[in-house]
Amino acid sequence: MKTSSIFSRKPSLIESVIFIALLVLSGIMISPFLWMLSIGLERTANLQPPFPPTFFPKQPSFFNFELVMENATLFYSYLNSGFVAVCAVCLSVSSSLLAGYAFSKGQFRGKKILFMIVLGTMMIPMETRLIPLFTMFNKFGLINTYVPLIAPAILYGFGILLSKQYFDQLPDSLREAAQIDGSSEKRTFFQIYLPLTGPITATLAILSFLDSWNAFLWPLVVINDHALRTIPLFLASFSFENGTRLGGLTMALATASILPIVVVFLFLQKYIIRSIALSGLKGE
Repeated sequence: MKTSSIFSRKPSLIESVIFIALLVLSGIMISPFLWMLSIGLERTANLQPPFPPTFFPKQPSFFNFELVMENATLFYSYLNSGFVAVCAVCLSVSSSLLAGYAFSKGQFRGKKILFMIVLGTMMIPMETRLIPLFTMFNKFGLINTYVPLIAPAILYGFGILLSKQYFDQLPDSLREAAQIDGSSEKRTFFQIYLPLTGPITATLAILSFLDSWNAFLWPLVVINDHALRTIPLFLASFSFENGTRLGGLTMALATASILPIVVVFLFLQKYIIRSIALSGLKGE
């Protein structure tokens, strides 16, 4: 009865205005992607990109996408990006959950100071860390390897913040009951708290995957070997060499490069809202 009354209620004027405004904003946000897809589907875009820009190709064809998919370099770039992203996700999610649990439930000296230092890392731009990081990895002979692309993910300040806020919402009574039963801290985390972290784990995985897959500046600095190029590096190289001369292929390649992100987000997007609702980031 209550459910039917909820669905039968007419939206107020303010709700309608908000809905229309959000619909317009979403259309503006998605329009570049629709234009990119339209250019990729335009068969003659390699000869002359359509002008003025249009969202409806005059001669729709999958010709550009077929050429892109036949490119072996793109396949290897996909493998490189996929390997780096999966490793970075595993590393960042694991370290964020462990650190978040320690900062939330742990009792040790200097906890607040260490947490402030972790938050401080979020305020340091990547550009200011390029030279020190490059010098460190170069000293160990790790340039042109996967290590510098994966290792920095171990310190994910925003992920640690989200994890701590999430663990703060979980009752301390679970830990106290486990301690009374003689459970170790390790067992308490892995067998009691970790199974409850599904939403925040999915959120961290999405955010970490996006960061790793879209990373451009850092891989550009540490990767010179074409065999190790990730998707953003391959796309930038292809676009720089061809420019607008092969606009259709460039846009088809750009569309193909974001497909994994779209797939991951569509499958896990519901966990983002759920984890934020439970993480206490509402300004309490």
